[in-house]
Amino acid sequence: MRTRLFTLACLALLALPAVAQEYPKLKPGLWQLTRSSDRGTPAGGMTMTICMDEALQKEMWDMGLGAMKGMCSKTDFHISGGKGSGEFVCNMSGSSMHSKASMVVTGDTGYRTEVDTTFDPPLNGMAKSHSTVDARYTGACKAGQRPGDMLLPNGQTMNMRDMAAGRIGGSLPPPGAPAPGRTPPAPPQK
Repeated sequence: MRTRLFTLACLALLALPAVAQEYPKLKPGLWQLTRSSDRGTPAGGMTMTICMDEALQKEMWDMGLGAMKGMCSKTDFHISGGKGSGEFVCNMSGSSMHSKASMVVTGDTGYRTEVDTTFDPPLNGMAKSHSTVDARYTGACKAGQRPGDMLLPNGQTMNMRDMAAGRIGGSLPPPGAPAPGRTPPAPPQK
């Protein structure tokens, strides 16, 4: 279950224009992302929402770049005039993943990304895939939502910042406090 949640969160992260050199600035508020794929998504796709602000978008951009540097030998994405394209070569579980992406941005309130990927050797029996992400601004974040809160297709809410910090769900603790569910270290014995 935790792996599935991590995968869904990563899909949301990768759905954003995270690897562009100068990423498009998206309108702060609630965004709806619908991912469709020729592999394992229900008819109509999987839909999730995320509450975003400008700081979170920058954090996700930096996180995306950092993750790709560790596993990708090629990360080439350029965007100009609302259109983007890119090519990525990454190692995923011993398979070379070669992706070509195209993106169309509609001002600061929407975008569509299409990605065609081949796997060599096939990854879990999959040799190629095609996926699409349609994202659109839907208005202000709901009362009580924090930037980074995602409502997943299964109805569960988790926070991207908490996930990046190694916590699933919950609030960020005050500085110096242990993360939720973790016991602080015992004082040294004399």
